[in-house]
Amino acid sequence: MPFQPFELEHFQSRFERTVEYNLADSSVQCINTRELVNDGEAQELLNLTLYYPEVNGTRLLRERIVSLYPDADAGNILVTVGAAQANSMVCSALLEPGDEVVVISPGYRQVWGLAQNLCCRIHEVELTPEDGWKLNLDRLESLCSSSTKMVSIVNPNNPTGTILSPDQMRRIVQICERHDSWLHADEVYRGTEFHQDETPTFWGKYNKVVCVNSLSKAYGLAGLRIGWAVASSDVIESLWRRHEYAVIAASGPSMTLAEIALQGTKRKMLLDRQKRLSQAGHRILKHWIQEQNGAFSMVEPAATSVAFVRYHFDVPSCELADHIRKRSSVLVSPGALLGAEHHLRVAVGIDPDQLKTALGRIGASVGELFSATPARPALSVLR
Repeated sequence: MPFQPFELEHFQSRFERTVEYNLADSSVQCINTRELVNDGEAQELLNLTLYYPEVNGTRLLRERIVSLYPDADAGNILVTVGAAQANSMVCSALLEPGDEVVVISPGYRQVWGLAQNLCCRIHEVELTPEDGWKLNLDRLESLCSSSTKMVSIVNPNNPTGTILSPDQMRRIVQICERHDSWLHADEVYRGTEFHQDETPTFWGKYNKVVCVNSLSKAYGLAGLRIGWAVASSDVIESLWRRHEYAVIAASGPSMTLAEIALQGTKRKMLLDRQKRLSQAGHRILKHWIQEQNGAFSMVEPAATSVAFVRYHFDVPSCELADHIRKRSSVLVSPGALLGAEHHLRVAVGIDPDQLKTALGRIGASVGELFSATPARPALSVLR
């Protein structure tokens, strides 16, 4: 049976431990356990009995997640092994062979690949840097029909860092309502916004919405592998049955740490830390791009700890990323694996000095290509 591998994750898992600087990741630099827990919380962890935890997520964790979603209750929450497991179960529960699915490109191509492996028909709404990576809602509507089973949105977007406005969110809901389509909203970058309040959730705006989130991206707790799905109670029951087959339950110690992380003051600390690192990293990257003589440009993102950097010379992005890895011991994500050639996704929410060193190495290794590769006309940084 044909199988579409998850090429981006395969690329990262092959090489992320082989380089000095990993800029291919998609979360802010992760915090260590000592920074997260106080002495009392550490003692709680040490006294934790390592028996099977509650399969759908501990009651306290689900209650803390519920506080992030208006008018939800604990029955609307299923705790999963990262957002990746939640996304996988959503696709397996809602999609069947032949269903039509609409995704956004460039994007994190998990749902794109899962839908292919379920023998669905996929339509892509293509974003462009010339339009500031803005979602063309007329194009989205034109791709939807009575055969559209699901529309999948990532907001804020990975890898472009764009944020949907409330009006855009309403229009997306109207499109899904018109065609009776499911709306899958991956919201793992909520809380990464630079200059505005936290992005509203799609939860509560439509009766056929499933929202997904995790502690990996905005919180810097990727190693906990804790995510969740938010949906109507009947959908949660359907996901829960699949959860029992796949993993039985998320890790008990991870859920205890997640309970700690989602306390009000701890959550604010984690989000503030992420924003400081991300904003500093984006300033460093912007300055670096301006020094590269038109070889690179970028639409400045409004959120996330990653940047989607465009380059202006004729080398396939997988080949360029491989060259950078071998020559610089720096890993970046090829745009082709996110659905947009001649781009690289670069993580910037790391230690500023490390980022400066890694970018310097990228510049030097790319400079080696210019003597052999005719450059396209230099473009200024896009706004």
